[in-house]
Amino acid sequence: MNTAGRIVRLAERDRAEVQFVLDGLMRSALAGDTVLTAMLASGHALRRSEFGPEPRAGFCLMGACQDCWIWQEEGPRLRACSTPVTEGMRLCTTAPENWP
Repeated sequence: MNTAGRIVRLAERDRAEVQFVLDGLMRSALAGDTVLTAMLASGHALRRSEFGPEPRAGFCLMGACQDCWIWQEEGPRLRACSTPVTEGMRLCTTAPENWP
């Protein structure tokens, strides 16, 4: 996602910063952010649409639609919209079977 499409945080900027890894790159977020918020605020789309080249940013944002599954490097998947980001999390936007 380019800077023009990046989410800009307007409030609550005084929370502690946490570091996490997304697709091999170090990213930062604020404590209390969901994984999805952390991804979008750092300029990364949730995933690419399966129907075209457009980036996806989640759908229902409340854990009901199953659109925001991502994977931890250890293998288990999680819902990005309802899981809080934690220090040192290592996440991937593609399924383990597609990892190099």
